[in-house]
Amino acid sequence: MPLNTIGKVPVTKLRWLLAVGAGLLLAAAFPKIGIAGFAWVAPGAMLAVAIGTDGRTAFRLGFVAGLAHHLASLYWLLNIPVMKLAPISAWLALSGYLALYQGAWVWLCWKMFPATNSSESEPRGILGAFESMLSAGWTQRVAWALSCAALWVTGEMIQGRFLSGFPWNFLGTSQYEMLPIIQLAAFTGVYGVSFLNAWFAVSLVCAAAVVIRRSQRPRQWMSEILLPMLTSAAVVAVGFQRLFAPEPSTAHLKVALVQPSIPQQMIWAPDDNVKRFEQLLALSERALTNGVAGTNKPALLIWPEAAVPGYLRFDTNIYSAVTNLVRRHQVWLILGADDAAPRRDSDDPFAHDAFNSSFLVSPDGEIRATYRKRRLVIFGEYIPLARWFPIIERWTGMGSFASGTSAVPFAAPELGFKTSVLICFEDVFASLARKDVEDDTDFLLNLTNNGWFGESAAQWQHAASSIFRAVENGLPMVRCANNGLSCWVSSRGHLREQFFPGTSDAYGPGYKRFEVPLLNGTRRAPTFYRQYGDVFGWSCVAWSVLVVGLAFVRTRRK
Repeated sequence: MPLNTIGKVPVTKLRWLLAVGAGLLLAAAFPKIGIAGFAWVAPGAMLAVAIGTDGRTAFRLGFVAGLAHHLASLYWLLNIPVMKLAPISAWLALSGYLALYQGAWVWLCWKMFPATNSSESEPRGILGAFESMLSAGWTQRVAWALSCAALWVTGEMIQGRFLSGFPWNFLGTSQYEMLPIIQLAAFTGVYGVSFLNAWFAVSLVCAAAVVIRRSQRPRQWMSEILLPMLTSAAVVAVGFQRLFAPEPSTAHLKVALVQPSIPQQMIWAPDDNVKRFEQLLALSERALTNGVAGTNKPALLIWPEAAVPGYLRFDTNIYSAVTNLVRRHQVWLILGADDAAPRRDSDDPFAHDAFNSSFLVSPDGEIRATYRKRRLVIFGEYIPLARWFPIIERWTGMGSFASGTSAVPFAAPELGFKTSVLICFEDVFASLARKDVEDDTDFLLNLTNNGWFGESAAQWQHAASSIFRAVENGLPMVRCANNGLSCWVSSRGHLREQFFPGTSDAYGPGYKRFEVPLLNGTRRAPTFYRQYGDVFGWSCVAWSVLVVGLAFVRTRRK
């Protein structure tokens, strides 16, 4: 059999097929499939298919693997109920952009390969590369695996910040159900879990090289994964210790979440505004009265993002309905609705800015606090450069929200709670959530509308990020969504009340009632992550800059 074929498949073609397979393997680590173990293998598989090629091919193989991953895991973008060309274009463009990170990662790891790299004109093949890798020595291979993991984290640090950031489906979030592992996020953020996954996966590549090229010494491969295994075991041990430690709580708040499950088409249809608002009010009445009385009655009612049609403060009918509800039931209410304010520095007296907002309404009908969303969805909530080029909005048929400027704590001293609100996908930004937390914050609150994406994996992928925000900051996270997942997350990452009672339904209309632990006037000791932020992430960036720079210097000298 020719050395450049396996069976009847040329090796070069097989590499591309394996790259697609590695990308799909990584996609399967995230919800809805959600096989978390694949995240401990897939990055190494992406890298393995490029070993022994030239640099340009390594980048392309990594890009193809990344593209397969993002196309599969972000399929729910196709459910956006607008002209079909728009979601298809967004799906392809976003997946292509994100795949650049995997392409760059594979290429840079190739560049740092622990041996003399082949030139682009003389690739040596995977067997020759494995032989060269083993000749480099165990210490160099360990350093390479650690550097590859740091590079992966560096890519996530950039992805979460560049062009306003899209920190979605970071490698570590695939472990959201592995509670002992994700306790690491209290120290390193989600980046530490991503690092652990990538380190183990690359170490498996080194172990595979030993098995293939040193088959007469099969036990030697264990030394290649010994360090990541011991580190993972230590993380699990500390994680269990944290899971069994008592959580600070001296009181509880009775909460009712309303999930209206409004189709996105109805939200956009003015003729349906009255109908959907009446449904929301009817669900709220049931949430506050069905089977409850006296001390069992919810003290806080929560509605999701975009639950209220129109402007709460300027539509007298809506405002009256909301204030009548809270006065009649003597309940606090947090809700999502649009807001508006005169546009600054404008000569037009009618010019105004619209905001995606949330409001805290007291039982006497007073709006106690207003928060305006700061991180807007590009092309979903704002059009770049639209203020200077209004023709863009006319061409796309979409308007733009203005962004808020700061966090606004929602506090009800009468009930003894204080929370910070994150609207929509703001909860996927770890640094944003961290800055919103104070020592006396009782819980974080996410109001979201994932009705754009039907009953897809988007809701579960989004909730996975919320779990990490809870662990990172050491406090509960309450989520109220239009069509799932309305739930709450403990400070240790336990997902609670994700389904309606007695069912496996997470998407339909309904309400949920539960109790959230409060600090009751005490102060919460900050986690390392909340106190110091992305120290670990930035350390990985610094290390990556150093090792990549040295790799390029060595290449130029040769």
